[in-house]
Amino acid sequence: MSQSAGERRRIVFWRHGRTRWNAQRRFQGQADIALDDVGRAQADKAAALLAAVGPSLIVSSDLRRARDTAQALADLTGLEVGTDVRLRETYAGKWQGLTFEEIAERYPDEVLRWERDEGGVRAGGGETRVEVAERMRGAVLAALKGLEPGGTMVVTTHGGAARVAIARLMGLPYVNWASLSGLSNCNWSVLEEPDGGVIGGPDGLWKLTEHNAGTLPEPQLEPVEN
Repeated sequence: MSQSAGERRRIVFWRHGRTRWNAQRRFQGQADIALDDVGRAQADKAAALLAAVGPSLIVSSDLRRARDTAQALADLTGLEVGTDVRLRETYAGKWQGLTFEEIAERYPDEVLRWERDEGGVRAGGGETRVEVAERMRGAVLAALKGLEPGGTMVVTTHGGAARVAIARLMGLPYVNWASLSGLSNCNWSVLEEPDGGVIGGPDGLWKLTEHNAGTLPEPQLEPVEN
């Protein structure tokens, strides 16, 4: 039996606010960099919008920039923030702390393959995109066990990690992952549960309803074919 739109669960992937390293165009990876003043203001503004959605669960990367962004929403909703190390950004090895210009100069072939989403490429000798997507998917599906029908879960995470998690949950072939952009600071994307609530397999792929958004549109009725 099909679910009504009100019974379907939603996942909001929310990227953290700006950090000093973001402003300097440095590859952060899993370096634990705090929000700057702009990032904190972004978090407060976005949290006010997301609070209106009525989230019932918040989970976050344990890195400070994500955790503090999530806390801005928790302060408005009264929810607790759960953390999971699997929601961290890509571990980027020797690239972490370098500017994107420095990475391109020192590792031109490697970074070109990385930007093209070629399979098996390790960022700075760290993780591949597929590895990040799998750990992200595991964390999200584990957290979903605590989300009731019709509920909304906010996953506060990182731009690159969110992108590959979304692609993986949608069931996109790896060669098409590059068709999704990363998220801008404090923007979000929304996935809706598949009809029937069956997760996994060809009939259990999540549907993308918003991507890299910074505002909330009015809810739309189900489209009618004619």
